[in-house]
Amino acid sequence: MSKQPLLTPYHKNIDLKNRVVMAPMTRSRADNDGHVATDELQGLYYEQRASAGLIITEGSQVSKDAVGYINVPGIITPEQVEGWKKVTKRVHDKGGKIFIQLWHVGRISHPDFHDGDLPLAPSAINPNAKSFTPEGNKDTVTPKAMTKEDIKQTVKDFQNAAKNAVEAGFDGVEIHSSNGYLFHQFFSGTSNIRTDEYGGSHENKARIFFEVLDAIKEVIPQEKIGARFNPSLNGIFGMTMDEDSIPTFDYIIKRLNDYNLAYIHLSEPFNDVSDIDFAVQHIAKHFRPLYNGTLMINANFDQESGNKIIESGDADLVAYGKLYISNPDLVERFEHHLEMADWDEDTFYVPGKKGYTDYPKASKENA
Repeated sequence: MSKQPLLTPYHKNIDLKNRVVMAPMTRSRADNDGHVATDELQGLYYEQRASAGLIITEGSQVSKDAVGYINVPGIITPEQVEGWKKVTKRVHDKGGKIFIQLWHVGRISHPDFHDGDLPLAPSAINPNAKSFTPEGNKDTVTPKAMTKEDIKQTVKDFQNAAKNAVEAGFDGVEIHSSNGYLFHQFFSGTSNIRTDEYGGSHENKARIFFEVLDAIKEVIPQEKIGARFNPSLNGIFGMTMDEDSIPTFDYIIKRLNDYNLAYIHLSEPFNDVSDIDFAVQHIAKHFRPLYNGTLMINANFDQESGNKIIESGDADLVAYGKLYISNPDLVERFEHHLEMADWDEDTFYVPGKKGYTDYPKASKENA
């Protein structure tokens, strides 16, 4: 049998031993006072999956203002940096490569996380969604529209988080510009009604993202930066598309050709958008002709479809989420065409090792 495209090395700005990527997934295991990644939990979890061409960690908050979910390990304090050092060492000792996803949730937060203060967002528009707080799911509130000083501070926060990521030993960073969180809120006319230089035109709606990107590349090479986008997100995380949504993403992706990033990471639609005239149903196929660099694609791929999309040329790398929760040896299972283990959704966001580090690898006999 010829070599599977997924299992071939990749060398363009980023050197990977295969094209199977572990997607970033919130797992809510940092249930300690400092929200620190630990050796025995996050360290083991990512080490078990180090045969991936690339691991992208769960989203890690860049500041206290960025927080919007419980028990997520941050990349803010010295203690958090020290915790992540243990994680990156374990992955590197197994021959793996690991990026950290830098995260600000924007309006998908709650005053409970901010001592009663409102969460920050481009405009004071309630997403009418749910926030996963220490006391359970609560309705989101109308956020505070960010001042220009808030925006400047956020840019500094991302730059500082990238510095901390370098100190922690990460091979790179991914800017979380997706899934209805802060940057995505700026990109969309349904969540951004600003009339200053951060709203209105495509350039203005994308301004904060490019300011952050330019700030990060001052402290880490462009070839170690990725960015994630979800252009056809609709009806999830409080996000609603409009007729300018895809043109805005077209502008952003084309402009990224002026950079030399490790990759852009795109998601296929999370739900059926066939009844939305201005949505794109096939993201990789739409954006591949617009982008000259490395294109990673994500959302509900299996072994067959992952191989197929790389073979077609519509993507260079494929990121897997839930399959990586229950199959730490996903690459080896692909290689030997083994059956996939099922995941337990009840343990996705709970503390401890159950449903986290206790999924076994396939037996040698099966392999």
